[in-house]
Amino acid sequence: MSIRRHTPSRPLIALPQRFSASTSALRYEAVVTARALADAVLRAGGEPFMMHPYAPEGRVDEAEVAGRLARCDGVLLPGGGDLTPRLYAAADSAVHASVYDVDEEQDAFDLAVARYALAAGLPTLAVCRGLQAVNVALGGTLRQDMGGPDREHRHVVHPVRLESGSAVARAAGTERVDASCFHHQCVDRLGDGLAVTGRAADGTVEALELPGGRGWFAAVQWHPEDTAAKDPAQQGLFDALVAAAS
Repeated sequence: MSIRRHTPSRPLIALPQRFSASTSALRYEAVVTARALADAVLRAGGEPFMMHPYAPEGRVDEAEVAGRLARCDGVLLPGGGDLTPRLYAAADSAVHASVYDVDEEQDAFDLAVARYALAAGLPTLAVCRGLQAVNVALGGTLRQDMGGPDREHRHVVHPVRLESGSAVARAAGTERVDASCFHHQCVDRLGDGLAVTGRAADGTVEALELPGGRGWFAAVQWHPEDTAAKDPAQQGLFDALVAAAS
């Protein structure tokens, strides 16, 4: 892996970890980070700060989260399991059978991070579940399932068209990217202030931005870390995050 030479003080990029029931090298439950995400931040000149997602019983101390984030220069909200539908659906709505890996502690923490980062103007890149968390944090909703195996975007690479001049297009250096996707949910109603700046051919929302937001912000429904090591357009998203955080 080629690492960009940088000043001794790399921008600190908060990267909330994910809970894991088991890992091969550890004897107990773990908190983990996708190496590809950490590598992409490091290549961009940043220092990934693995942040423990502490919110016991789904309760989060937002002041404590704010204090922990205050030392950071930027935020990377990663992918993961589904958000619990109770955060965005009516109380009497049925939970779709495809909803998986719901963790209310993880949900509470991610939403608190998203709210603080956007309010404080911390440069933020949100990936896959991260995009969905931002949308829900701002009052938006999700489609619990995109319509079954023929319509979901799991284990697929497909083109995404980006709005000219958008933050994602500028970071990628192009208005068309090949996106590595793994999701069966997508944005339904947009959260307050968000704008769609990228779509797949089937109309699925693939990129969001926050016009008028306090800091640099971009959210993508795909996983740019999957191909960032060999695709400059995907690495460009991490480069732009770290540059904004510098």
